[in-house]
Amino acid sequence: MTRYGIKDNQVRAFNKMIRISHQKLNLVCDMIRGLPVERAMDVLKFSKKRVAGEVLKTLLSAVANAEHNKNLPTETLFVKEVWCGKALTMKRIMPGPRGSARPILKPFSNLTIVLESGAAPSKKSAAKKKVAKESK
Repeated sequence: MTRYGIKDNQVRAFNKMIRISHQKLNLVCDMIRGLPVERAMDVLKFSKKRVAGEVLKTLLSAVANAEHNKNLPTETLFVKEVWCGKALTMKRIMPGPRGSARPILKPFSNLTIVLESGAAPSKKSAAKKKVAKESK
Protein backbone atom coordinates (compact mmCIF):
# COMPACT_ATOMS: atom_id res chain seq x y z
CA MET A 1 0.00 0.00 0.00
CA THR A 2 1.44 3.33 -0.99
CA ARG A 3 0.44 6.91 -0.57
CA TYR A 4 -3.27 7.86 -0.80
CA GLY A 5 -4.46 4.25 -0.72
CA ILE A 6 -3.17 3.36 -4.20
CA LYS A 7 -1.54 -0.09 -4.41
CA ASP A 8 1.71 -0.85 -6.21
CA ASN A 9 -0.12 -2.32 -9.21
CA GLN A 10 -2.50 0.65 -9.54
CA VAL A 11 -2.18 4.06 -11.20
CA ARG A 12 -4.54 6.99 -11.42
CA ALA A 13 -5.13 10.11 -13.44
CA PHE A 14 -7.21 13.21 -12.83
CA ASN A 15 -8.97 15.68 -15.08
CA LYS A 16 -10.27 18.72 -13.30
CA MET A 17 -12.67 21.44 -14.37
CA ILE A 18 -14.39 19.64 -17.26
CA ARG A 19 -17.16 21.88 -18.56
CA ILE A 20 -20.10 19.48 -18.15
CA SER A 21 -22.41 18.44 -15.34
CA HIS A 22 -21.37 15.48 -13.21
CA GLN A 23 -24.59 13.64 -14.10
CA LYS A 24 -23.80 13.65 -17.83
CA LEU A 25 -20.16 12.73 -17.14
CA ASN A 26 -21.25 9.81 -14.96
CA LEU A 27 -23.16 8.28 -17.90
CA VAL A 28 -19.89 7.98 -19.82
CA CYS A 29 -18.03 6.73 -16.74
CA ASP A 30 -20.54 3.91 -16.36
CA MET A 31 -19.79 2.72 -19.91
CA ILE A 32 -16.09 2.01 -19.22
CA ARG A 33 -16.12 0.92 -15.57
CA GLY A 34 -14.53 -2.53 -15.18
CA LEU A 35 -13.43 -2.89 -18.82
CA PRO A 36 -9.93 -3.69 -20.09
CA VAL A 37 -8.13 -0.56 -21.30
CA GLU A 38 -8.19 -1.47 -25.00
CA ARG A 39 -11.94 -2.12 -24.90
CA ALA A 40 -12.57 1.08 -22.93
CA MET A 41 -10.65 3.10 -25.55
CA ASP A 42 -12.80 1.62 -28.33
CA VAL A 43 -16.00 2.38 -26.43
CA LEU A 44 -14.96 6.00 -25.91
CA LYS A 45 -13.75 6.53 -29.49
CA PHE A 46 -17.11 5.49 -30.92
CA SER A 47 -19.33 7.11 -28.30
CA LYS A 48 -21.62 9.93 -29.43
CA LYS A 49 -21.35 11.76 -26.10
CA ARG A 50 -19.47 15.06 -26.25
CA VAL A 51 -17.54 14.43 -23.05
CA ALA A 52 -16.18 11.05 -24.27
CA GLY A 53 -13.14 12.82 -25.73
CA GLU A 54 -12.21 14.27 -22.33
CA VAL A 55 -12.63 10.87 -20.65
CA LEU A 56 -10.47 9.26 -23.37
CA LYS A 57 -7.77 11.86 -22.80
CA THR A 58 -7.77 11.09 -19.08
CA LEU A 59 -7.68 7.34 -19.75
CA LEU A 60 -4.66 7.77 -22.04
CA SER A 61 -2.99 9.83 -19.32
CA ALA A 62 -3.53 7.02 -16.82
CA VAL A 63 -2.06 4.49 -19.28
CA ALA A 64 0.99 6.74 -19.76
CA ASN A 65 1.36 6.98 -15.97
CA ALA A 66 1.32 3.17 -15.77
CA GLU A 67 3.98 2.80 -18.47
CA HIS A 68 6.39 5.51 -17.38
CA ASN A 69 5.96 5.76 -13.61
CA LYS A 70 5.30 2.17 -12.53
CA ASN A 71 6.53 0.12 -15.55
CA LEU A 72 3.25 -1.82 -15.76
CA PRO A 73 2.40 -3.73 -18.97
CA THR A 74 -0.44 -2.03 -20.81
CA GLU A 75 -1.94 -5.32 -22.04
CA THR A 76 -2.98 -6.31 -18.50
CA LEU A 77 -4.48 -2.97 -17.43
CA PHE A 78 -8.18 -2.62 -16.72
CA VAL A 79 -10.34 0.20 -15.38
CA LYS A 80 -10.63 -0.53 -11.66
CA GLU A 81 -12.48 2.63 -10.61
CA VAL A 82 -13.93 5.69 -12.33
CA TRP A 83 -15.69 8.45 -10.52
CA CYS A 84 -16.66 12.04 -11.06
CA GLY A 85 -17.75 14.83 -8.79
CA LYS A 86 -18.90 18.39 -8.76
CA ALA A 87 -16.49 21.27 -9.17
CA LEU A 88 -17.49 24.92 -9.21
CA THR A 89 -20.56 26.29 -10.93
CA MET A 90 -20.41 29.49 -12.98
CA LYS A 91 -23.45 31.63 -12.36
CA ARG A 92 -24.72 33.87 -15.13
CA ILE A 93 -27.86 35.95 -15.56
CA MET A 94 -30.20 36.07 -18.54
CA PRO A 95 -32.79 38.87 -18.83
CA GLY A 96 -36.32 37.72 -18.15
CA PRO A 97 -39.73 39.26 -18.76
CA ARG A 98 -40.75 42.58 -17.19
CA GLY A 99 -37.23 43.52 -16.11
CA SER A 100 -36.58 40.36 -14.11
CA ALA A 101 -33.50 38.13 -14.26
CA ARG A 102 -33.21 34.41 -14.80
CA PRO A 103 -30.21 32.46 -13.46
CA ILE A 104 -28.05 30.31 -15.73
CA LEU A 105 -25.89 27.71 -14.00
CA LYS A 106 -22.86 26.37 -15.88
CA PRO A 107 -21.45 23.40 -13.93
CA PHE A 108 -17.94 21.96 -14.00
CA SER A 109 -16.86 18.43 -13.00
CA ASN A 110 -13.78 16.54 -11.85
CA LEU A 111 -12.87 13.07 -13.14
CA THR A 112 -10.64 10.40 -11.58
CA ILE A 113 -9.65 7.14 -13.25
CA VAL A 114 -7.85 4.31 -11.42
CA LEU A 115 -6.27 1.52 -13.49
CA GLU A 116 -5.05 -1.79 -12.11
CA SER A 117 -2.73 -4.39 -13.60
CA GLY A 118 -4.01 -7.95 -13.65
CA ALA A 119 -7.00 -9.87 -14.90
CA ALA A 120 -10.19 -7.85 -15.15
CA PRO A 121 -13.04 -9.31 -13.10
CA SER A 122 -15.72 -10.66 -15.39
CA LYS A 123 -19.34 -9.64 -15.03
CA LYS A 124 -20.42 -13.27 -14.52
CA SER A 125 -18.06 -13.92 -11.61
CA ALA A 126 -19.15 -10.71 -9.91
CA ALA A 127 -22.79 -11.79 -10.24
CA LYS A 128 -21.98 -15.23 -8.79
CA LYS A 129 -20.26 -13.66 -5.77
CA LYS A 130 -23.26 -11.42 -5.18
CA VAL A 131 -25.64 -14.38 -5.30
CA ALA A 132 -23.39 -16.36 -2.94
CA LYS A 133 -23.40 -13.50 -0.39
CA GLU A 134 -27.17 -13.19 -0.52
CA SER A 135 -27.68 -16.93 0.03
CA LYS A 136 -25.61 -16.92 3.24
